[in-house]
Amino acid sequence: MSLSELLNTFRANDLSVAVPSGWMQGRTAYGGLSSAIALEAARTIEDDLPPLKSGQIAFVGPIAETVTAKRRLLRRGKNTAFVQVELESQGGIGMIASFIFMNGRESSIAFDLVPNIELPPLPSDEETRSGPPEFFTSQLDYPDKRLELGKGNVHLANWHRLKEREGLDPMVELMAIGDALPPAAMGAMEKPGPVSSMNWQFNLLTDAPETTDGWWWVDAEGHQAVDGSSSQYMSLRNADGRPVMMGMQSVAIFV
Repeated sequence: MSLSELLNTFRANDLSVAVPSGWMQGRTAYGGLSSAIALEAARTIEDDLPPLKSGQIAFVGPIAETVTAKRRLLRRGKNTAFVQVELESQGGIGMIASFIFMNGRESSIAFDLVPNIELPPLPSDEETRSGPPEFFTSQLDYPDKRLELGKGNVHLANWHRLKEREGLDPMVELMAIGDALPPAAMGAMEKPGPVSSMNWQFNLLTDAPETTDGWWWVDAEGHQAVDGSSSQYMSLRNADGRPVMMGMQSVAIFV
């Protein structure tokens, strides 16, 4: 089931939908899918919300089988709206998300200090691969391996795109692709082991994200790991290298 089909079912069933096996990562739904579902619930709470500006997502517990959203408009001002969403499945609350929607306003302050980086060319169809059908990476295209254990490299980055993206709201597409990489700390592992994303905080740098052929450059850079917890910076750039989203994540490590 494509993300667009899943979200159509979600809206038609009063904000409830069964998570297909092809969107799972182990015993829980892929975090990008859960985030996309939460944003779909939030952005449709009113017809005239401003553009998405920022979000804070707590991955409280596993989400599997049927997921149901409960949403609440916390505050609506002239320029800004705050919406909270809780996702529940058979194990109870699996996610709590807070989204900020905000219109632009006149300001004397303007700067852009996000560094430019040189990106590799977009991959050709012959260079792309996908994951196994029982894992969420089956929904994605990406080139080469996304992670190599034992290399000590905690800076992961690669091109990713959703295989099926027709009809998606652009911001929902970003939610589904922005958490696609493995946690950066896994690059320091000598052998596979369990990890779990604890939260995801992000800011949007544009109201109208666009790219070429669905490709986004997804970047995760670990900067600290201690006592079973790691912290990483994250970013998302379009095919022209323009940054569209910056974020940060905490990841629990069980090895």
